[in-house]
Amino acid sequence: MTSAQPLLKPRRVSHFMQILSIPWVDKTIAIIAVLPNVIELYHRFSGGRLNIVRAILGIQALILIVTMVIRRTPVRVTPNPWFWLLAFVASYGIFAFTAFAPNGVTLVPPVIINVLAFVSLAVFIFARLSLGRSIGFVPANRGIITTGAYSFVRHPIYTGVFIALLGFVLRSYSPLNLMLASTLILLFMIKSVVEESFLREDPEYAAYLERVRWRWLPGIA
Repeated sequence: MTSAQPLLKPRRVSHFMQILSIPWVDKTIAIIAVLPNVIELYHRFSGGRLNIVRAILGIQALILIVTMVIRRTPVRVTPNPWFWLLAFVASYGIFAFTAFAPNGVTLVPPVIINVLAFVSLAVFIFARLSLGRSIGFVPANRGIITTGAYSFVRHPIYTGVFIALLGFVLRSYSPLNLMLASTLILLFMIKSVVEESFLREDPEYAAYLERVRWRWLPGIA
């Protein structure tokens, strides 16, 4: 009985991962995951409160929705519930913050905010196109991407998120908005480390970690 007991947990985890790797299951999860983004995107463009920053965030949301729906089925998905919770809080936290953050004080001229918004959009689109159909919220191996934006930093999508959050806070500063944006940045940084710890089991990704040294900003961090 003692020797058989340790076999129970690996079998259960393996079965869970097999279910998540079924194409229609993964597609269903992806569609459910982006439903809040679809609803928010509709209200963003129908509410009549658009400005450049909000329009660019809407474009980013649209790209996210499309790439999530057509994403590649994973080879392996983490079964760790804490990793799923982290992905949930970070992903929907950024969505809730940009959609419902209270108004604040503008700290810099609008041209600076608009430039940051366009830079974040350019980084985001470049990163999304580079990632292609390998997108997901939770750590999963959907094919290792090492080219395009990923040849400069290991998490270029998060780079775009950080720039967008910076622009958002500069446009609508308040102590609460600064605290929420800082918390989201910290969560995405933790998420980066978690994703790397999961993917480094793939020899190709382990070699990629050695080759590309920077996570978010080339030569800085």
